[in-house]
Amino acid sequence: MRVLFAANPHKSIFQYMVPLAWALRTAGHEVRFASQPSFAPTITQAGLTAVPVGRDHAKLWAARATGNGFDQGRAGIEEPYDAFTEPEKDTWDYLATGMAHAVADRHRQAAFPMIADLVEFALHWKPDLVIWDPLTLAAPIAAKAVGAAHARLLFGIDIHGGVRRQFLRLKAQQPEGRRSDPLAQWLGGYARKYGGEFTEDMVTGHFTIDQFPGSLQTEACGLHYERMQFIPYGGPATVAKWLWKQPEKPRVALTMGLSATDVYSGYTIPTQEVLDSLADLDIELVATIADAEKAKLRRIPDNARLVPYVPLHHLAPTCSAFIHHAGAATLATVARHPVPHLSLHYHWDQPILARKLTEHGAGLDLHTTEATGGAVRTAVQRLLGEPHFRSRATALRDETLALPTPNQLVPRLEELTARHRGTTA
Repeated sequence: MRVLFAANPHKSIFQYMVPLAWALRTAGHEVRFASQPSFAPTITQAGLTAVPVGRDHAKLWAARATGNGFDQGRAGIEEPYDAFTEPEKDTWDYLATGMAHAVADRHRQAAFPMIADLVEFALHWKPDLVIWDPLTLAAPIAAKAVGAAHARLLFGIDIHGGVRRQFLRLKAQQPEGRRSDPLAQWLGGYARKYGGEFTEDMVTGHFTIDQFPGSLQTEACGLHYERMQFIPYGGPATVAKWLWKQPEKPRVALTMGLSATDVYSGYTIPTQEVLDSLADLDIELVATIADAEKAKLRRIPDNARLVPYVPLHHLAPTCSAFIHHAGAATLATVARHPVPHLSLHYHWDQPILARKLTEHGAGLDLHTTEATGGAVRTAVQRLLGEPHFRSRATALRDETLALPTPNQLVPRLEELTARHRGTTA
């Protein structure tokens, strides 16, 4: 079958999608990956065939970033999706108004540059299955235009699906004249343009591929999920010689993710204070610190190795504890090994994942406003000294590795494609 992947030009989200694209390709299926033109080198670097569509909207994102637009929305979850974690916002007035703003200010602007070309390519190539991330709403429009089966591929907690179900529940309770649905109206306009009508799958897919074990996920009621094992892919990388052997002392890793400096204005923890707090522990501390953040440091502890980047799937197996920001890819990479976590979380789904990890028993968590040097030191000592953390991390590892690999999921995707291709529901 022919499988079309589609994503906005966000490298961190794209990397979640690469292993499944590889799996489909090596199973003998034709695979193409569509995104905006400037993103084509990133796609081809991953060994995939790129389809440049539309025009770049990098200026939009640059304008938001230079105007601190990204940082303004960095703490917490953007309106109206913050209703996912704030029950007091789970009201019709809040969600209806917020969804109208989200469609006008974010969803429409992100999708518009891609829609026409993506539909044109889909009509030409006629994919059987379209796989898209929850932010790329141009993809279900293209799938609808050609009658393809289509599925979302999650890159974390299903906040978008969850809030959509909240919205529909509240919508059903409203009088006929108040049942406005900005997302359905916008997507429905494109569906009619290409000869169809809006159906709910245009928002949440015919089904959803979830890369995280059940203990770390929150499923939206009424949606169809297919679980798949997360396989780390971080782009080109080399393994340094110091990683060729096991460390002589307990190794503790520290990373706050690439997006903190690639997208946002920096780390949300007092990096120097944290490093100092761990300086006298009998450990080897490996910290991935971006050069821009390293330049702010006044000193580097003797027990610390600072590197700008290291492949986490090579680093994690050598660690006795791992400090991270609860970014989904980092967390899921570490979860493939019996390594306890300390999550220093700040925004989007990080607090949700961090709390679930702590509830599971595989680690501890602190909001970055609480991540003082003393608090981090105490947490690290607990992770290294209390055996139950490693025991629960081992259980999480086992749960993770029990999920189908991307290769093992392929036959199920073939079955679901045959079921949904050409349908409208």
